[in-house]
Amino acid sequence: MTDTTLNFLHIARAEPAKLSVDARVSSYTEIYAPLARNDAAQQASRCLDCGNPFCEWKCPVHNHIPSWLKLLEEGRLFEAAELSHRTNSLPEVCGRICPQDRLCEGACTLNDAFGAVTIGSIEKYITDEALKAGWRPDMTEVRSTGKKVAIVGSGPAGLACADILTRNGVKAIVYERQLRIGGLLTFGIPPFKLEKTVVETRREILEGMGVEFRLGVEIGRDVMFEELLADHDAVFMGTGAYKAVEGGFPGEQLPGVYTALNYLISNIHHQLKLSPTQEWINFENKRVVVLGGGDTAMDCNRTAIRQSAQSVTCTYRRGQSDLQGSKRDYQSSVEEGVQFLFNRQPLEIVGDGRVQGVRVAQTRLGSAVSRGRRVIEIIEGTEEIIPADAVIIAFGFNPSPPSWCETQGIALHPDGRIKTSVGLPFQTSHQRVFAGGDMVRGSDLVVTAVFEGREAAQSILRQLGLAQRLSTVNAPISVA
Repeated sequence: MTDTTLNFLHIARAEPAKLSVDARVSSYTEIYAPLARNDAAQQASRCLDCGNPFCEWKCPVHNHIPSWLKLLEEGRLFEAAELSHRTNSLPEVCGRICPQDRLCEGACTLNDAFGAVTIGSIEKYITDEALKAGWRPDMTEVRSTGKKVAIVGSGPAGLACADILTRNGVKAIVYERQLRIGGLLTFGIPPFKLEKTVVETRREILEGMGVEFRLGVEIGRDVMFEELLADHDAVFMGTGAYKAVEGGFPGEQLPGVYTALNYLISNIHHQLKLSPTQEWINFENKRVVVLGGGDTAMDCNRTAIRQSAQSVTCTYRRGQSDLQGSKRDYQSSVEEGVQFLFNRQPLEIVGDGRVQGVRVAQTRLGSAVSRGRRVIEIIEGTEEIIPADAVIIAFGFNPSPPSWCETQGIALHPDGRIKTSVGLPFQTSHQRVFAGGDMVRGSDLVVTAVFEGREAAQSILRQLGLAQRLSTVNAPISVA
């Protein structure tokens, strides 16, 4: 076999083709084209196969990245898909929406001088193409244990937990209050980043493995939590974080001011034609100001552009280099016409009966440090008003735990996050209840929720007296 160790010297990093700006802003389809087979293999061949791969360590689920890159390079697509699923329950999702620039690709040895391996695009390619070619998880060696676990919420943490439990012979029954699975994968992340057919395909895969979904069922309304405990051997909670963090300045309650998730959810309901009673927040011909600099703010920016807003201005109280979200999404926002105002602190949303603008002041970094970051200082005499017909607040989200947590003795942090690792990892103060994802750590990445759902499943298996057998479900894969 040809030695490809030095391929990175001859083959440049290449991104997938990207739709033109005009094509992008007129639709909600994903903006990146899939890699062609030869391109995917060629890009995979750039990997140095480092002895201590930093990409694996930086990945929250610790994907075996060099190994599945090598398998793809050799044309062993099904084996690459199998290996990818050993560590990640949603690789086709993470390949699309993870901020690879500050995770695996950011840690790639080639990143400084030659350009990182396009890990995210290849991860997406492996699962997409394997599924098209007929690959499905191998469940032939799985035997039922007779155990049943209820999973509350079908977001990434819940789906990952269901995946691991099912692979180990435990019946996973997922209760979801919406009529589609996915949580924010479906209702929060815009289709131009994650088309909803991807989530529905994952549902079909999980159902084929034996996972049962009970949709349109809200715990505490349609089914009492006590019933779950009575009918199942354990319960996993993964209901996410939907309570918006407020700015704490005047004017937040004015008509025309919206929280980011309410805005995004309303638009997705409209796009998918799911609920005729759901209010559609439409910003056509409006001057929109988005407050915040994370991934959710970028999603709001780009959604407003697609709604034909007159203008979209995004303000962030720190500089461009301090943006917490994906650099790729920021760049796409700029390309699509979003104006950014950095080093601006919102002081007040102004308006007479309805929002008319946002009063901001310029900022600089002070010498004091808080939580590892320099504190923001407002520069006196720099106040200005940014005209606006609509304002979106995108400062993050906290969990809003259901009322039955208290009655069931499930301990909470002051901000509403569920306390875990009381005994086993991700075990709550209730011995038979486990939790993971955003309702445990606060609003975070999809991949961290996947990791926590998988880890919680392993704790549930130990709690039920079952040996964790994921590594033996499929035959070992050699990449020598």
